[in-house]
Formats: sequence, C-alpha cells, structure tokens
Amino acid sequence: MVFSAHLEQFTSALTQSLNAQIFVKVSLGNYKGEENALKQIHVRKVTIKREDRLAFTYRYQTRDVFKNYSLHEGIHLISEYLNTGFKIGTLFTTEKDLILEQLNNGKVVLREAKPSAKELPAASHDKEKSRLITADSKSYLTELKITDADGKVFKNAQDKFRQINHYIEILSSLIKELPDGTIKKVADMGSGKGYLTFALYDYLHSVLKLDSEVVGVEYRQDMVDLCNDVARKSSFSKLNFVQGTIEGYHADDVNLLIALHACDTATDDAIFKGIKANAELIVVAPCCHKQIRRQIEQHKVKNDVSFLTKYGIFLERQAEMVTDGIRALILEYFGYKTKVFEFISDAHTPKNVLVVGIKKSPKSLVGSQISEEQKVLLQRIKDSKAYFGIGYHHLERLLGL
Repeated sequence: MVFSAHLEQFTSALTQSLNAQIFVKVSLGNYKGEENALKQIHVRKVTIKREDRLAFTYRYQTRDVFKNYSLHEGIHLISEYLNTGFKIGTLFTTEKDLILEQLNNGKVVLREAKPSAKELPAASHDKEKSRLITADSKSYLTELKITDADGKVFKNAQDKFRQINHYIEILSSLIKELPDGTIKKVADMGSGKGYLTFALYDYLHSVLKLDSEVVGVEYRQDMVDLCNDVARKSSFSKLNFVQGTIEGYHADDVNLLIALHACDTATDDAIFKGIKANAELIVVAPCCHKQIRRQIEQHKVKNDVSFLTKYGIFLERQAEMVTDGIRALILEYFGYKTKVFEFISDAHTPKNVLVVGIKKSPKSLVGSQISEEQKVLLQRIKDSKAYFGIGYHHLERLLGL
C-alpha cells in the first residue's frame, strides 16, 4: 500500500515535470526482474517530427536497445518497470531530484534531493557532439549523397547517417580492446557502395591517427569503380576497392576483417578467411541462414523446441540462432573471445545480429595440437548439431573440424 502511494507520487511528479518543461531525465536501476542481462533504463525527452516523445535506452550487459514512445506511453512504462523489477527510480528535474527506492528490508522510501542538473538537455533526437563521424567538410559524404556541399545531412539520408555513426561507435569500442597500433590492414568484404568502409577509413585516419590500409572487396564492378573514384576525390590514398568475391580474396595479412550482410555461407567464407589470417578482430553481420535451415527442415528432429519450430517464422529464427551460435563456438575454438549483440538500433533500421571475434592469443591455433578446452568446444558443437538434426556446418567444413 505504501509503495503504491509513493509510486503514484513519483508518476505524478514525472507528469508535472514534463508539463512544466523542467524534466531532465529518468534513471531506473537495481533491476531484480526476470529479463536476462537487463541492467538499467535511461529515459530522456526528444523531439521527433515536432512531437515530444520519451526515448528509452535499455542497457543490457553487452548491448543497448533504443525505443521511442509517446509521453503517455512512456510514463505508463516507467510506472510498470518500477512495479515489476526496478528497485530504484530517479526523476531528475531542474528544480529537484526525486528518488523512489525499495530497500532490501522491504521498506519503501521516496525522498527529494538537490537538482543534479540546472539546465534542460537538448531535445534533439541526435546527439551531434557525441558523433565520431561528423557531417561537416567530409567530401565522401557529399559524393555518396549523404550531405550537401555545405555538410548538411539530406532529410532522406538521416537514417543512413545514424547507421554510419552507430557502426563506428561499435567498432571503436572493439578496436579499443586491442593493443595500440594493431590495425594495420582492414578488409571489408562485400563493401557495396562503401558507406561504412569510407566512414571506418575516416575514423582510423582522422580520429585514431592510424596509417591503416583499408580494402573494400565487392563483386559488382560498377560499385568498385564508383568507390575508387570517391576515394580518389577524397584523397584517401590508403583506401582501395577491388572486384572479387569473399571466397576468392587473399586475406593473409589482414588484422581486421569485416563482412556485413554476407548471405548464407558467404559469412562462413569471411570468418574462415579471418581465422586463417589470424586476424586480431573479426566482425560479421550475417544474413540468410539457408544452409542450416534446410538441414533442420530435412531431418525434423524431435526436441524441446519442436513445438516452436513447426511454425515457419520460428524455424527461421531458430536457424539463425543455431547458425550464429555454432559460428561463435568455432571462433572460440580458434582462440577468439566472442561477442554476439544487436548491430543497428531498431529505432531506425531492422535489427541485425553482429558476431564478433577478438583474438585472445597472438599465436594461430590452426593446425596446432588441440587443448582440453578445445575438445570441450568440439563436443559442444557436435551435441548442438545432433540436437537440431544438423549434418554439418559450412564453417566447420571449411576449417576441417
């Protein structure tokens, strides 16, 4: 009863702060709910298409998820979250802070504190100052129709520009895990029109001040010609695009191998190239998982998830998780620390899973005598295939496992 009263006071103060234009943000913490790996939620007010909305940042252990709601929906959700898992909620306003806390002994406290922030934050949906790739004076962005000649992002290119920056933010955090000076050569497999390839080159050279060579590998000759022309006009002397396939490219001296949206087993070809090159960082965003799905459909093994996989859409998702899960295990077998998380925020573009391998040992394990840990991983891969009725995974066949 006491909690309900305090929660109602907290929600009322939140509503009033939004109406009075003194709202700064809301922070929810000390999560004790059932959603795995969720840590915190941060909420701020944004203006999208002239409408005020509440932007939620869901902080998980290995990723952030962003969602926008109307003010009414957002207030309701904050109340629900405090009622179903979050033990601390803090409302920040320019006049005072209000903290609702459920203590371990069951006691509920609602207290006020002096304001942590005395000015309202910017309500713009994009935080320009935090961007690693800025729009001003970037000739490649103009050539690629992202910005006009004055560096202003075109309205129809806003999502692409956000995608570029989110991509660089992710890569920057991964590169920081490597020793300084590691990234000497990058191969971007299936580079397409080169949006992300150019941005990575810009980041490596302009922000990190590295002298890295970057190669974009693309099958379509017209895209190769276009990107090489843009690279020349941008004076990116160590950026080059070549015509070819992932399978046919020689990646022996690559430190960072990237393959975004390589279809089906082309992702396996890219990971294989990275492992054989002993690349320090392998980053892939797979799409299409036909090879494993066909085998699951063909063998129709009865297991604990059969009630789900009888539906086509669930089978497709299961095939995606199994395919990428085995890829992660194979990367671990060859000495990589693996991460799997969401690539692009679902606020702007469809979700994509990013599978990352960060080299733990400088020595290549290809062809070496296997350790006990590797034997355990091999057995796990074998058990996973048997459980889902999979005869082989393309990547393990490439690597001779």
